[in-house]
Amino acid sequence: MISPETLRRYPYFAGVNAEGLVFLGRAAQELTAEAGEYFFREGDSLDRIYIVVEGEVAIVTELPGKNREIVISTISPGQVFAWSGLVPPYQATSAARATTACRVIAFDCPQLRARFEADPALGYVMMLRLAQVIRDRMRDMRMETIACLAE
Repeated sequence: MISPETLRRYPYFAGVNAEGLVFLGRAAQELTAEAGEYFFREGDSLDRIYIVVEGEVAIVTELPGKNREIVISTISPGQVFAWSGLVPPYQATSAARATTACRVIAFDCPQLRARFEADPALGYVMMLRLAQVIRDRMRDMRMETIACLAE
């Protein structure tokens, strides 16, 4: 369990009431990863969404036919990744690899989805934040595409 006080430190949880923070904390656990370790790979079924506490995570995709990964986005402390765990069909659209030793908070997506259905106010706040994450990720992908085309 992660304390509500810990979750309050992250802007992602702004607007979540005390009861919601208690639930989120109960649906979470802290995990660690070594540099180079993958949290998941493209196409994997996702049952967790993560927020970085310490370290850095690269969101990567493999270039077809090139046997090379490109970094779509770099996730820093306070940022969320694996948003696909909350959006059907709950599959990773890219891979996530620790670029440094990391500490993350991992949230159980099936628990979150069930609670969001039962508590639409909490679901609305959290999915609004998720939409902002997706928007930022799309911007990052656009910039990476432009950089690749310029090479």
